[in-house]
Amino acid sequence: MLRRLKLLIVLLTLSLALTACNRVGLAYRNLDVIIPWTLNDYLDMNAGQKSWFNDTLKEHLAWHCTTQLPGYLDWLDRLQQMVDDNQVTDAALQNRTVEAKQAIAEVAREITPSAIQLLKGLDDQQVKEMKAALAKDLRKRQDDYLKPPLPQQIKDRADRMSKRLDAWIGPLSARQQERVMAWSTGLGNQNEAWIGNRAHWQTQFIAAVDQRHSADFSQKMQQLLVDRESLWTPAYRSAYAQTEAAARSLLVDLMAESTPQQRLKLTQKIDGVRNDFKALKCLKAAQA
Repeated sequence: MLRRLKLLIVLLTLSLALTACNRVGLAYRNLDVIIPWTLNDYLDMNAGQKSWFNDTLKEHLAWHCTTQLPGYLDWLDRLQQMVDDNQVTDAALQNRTVEAKQAIAEVAREITPSAIQLLKGLDDQQVKEMKAALAKDLRKRQDDYLKPPLPQQIKDRADRMSKRLDAWIGPLSARQQERVMAWSTGLGNQNEAWIGNRAHWQTQFIAAVDQRHSADFSQKMQQLLVDRESLWTPAYRSAYAQTEAAARSLLVDLMAESTPQQRLKLTQKIDGVRNDFKALKCLKAAQA
């Protein structure tokens, strides 16, 4: 639940990670609307909780806009320089990935105390409803990503990636499409490790919330929300490392095969994200 809140903030702001969000600034300006709506998928807050949450969310968004977004602009500059210099290499992508992970960790550390406070205040009925919502979400993911035969999973994964890439560099050539399919084929049954790890995390999260009045609850939630990698299953830990390396290799190869038109579109998309961020009033105030 609150893990999704954290990821929503970062994924909207670091949307260069192959998402299809076209107007990041518009989305960011409406996060105070989007996040409570998303949170309601998992938790029905009472009036007092909603009031506290909305006030706390505004504080977090102000912190994020004034202290984190300037760094994202620098990150975008480094990303664009890679494209301009035709230096989209494995080493450069590793550096950008490390920087993105650091940004995610910073947000996680900032909002986790508020998450803990909110979870401590849940009543038994709210916890019951949250469990049901999380279970429903997991079943849907299992249906979508695990039930189809493996060849269909591979095709679906390639289709999703092609759609994301199209949003950032335009239509792929036949060779690029073949490379995307080879990437997806190489990942094999990665969905199993991913969904299995998600189920593992949810089980531990629910167990912790059931003991939300215990003395070590804050410590447990800190690990679940901030140090989540320490709780990964062995299968997912191995699959994740392979998946990251495969994604970098894919991007390096696609950019090596890219046309001037594709590189121009990518540059324009990066410019669009940068301009959306620069237009935010809170960022202007921080720079002033």
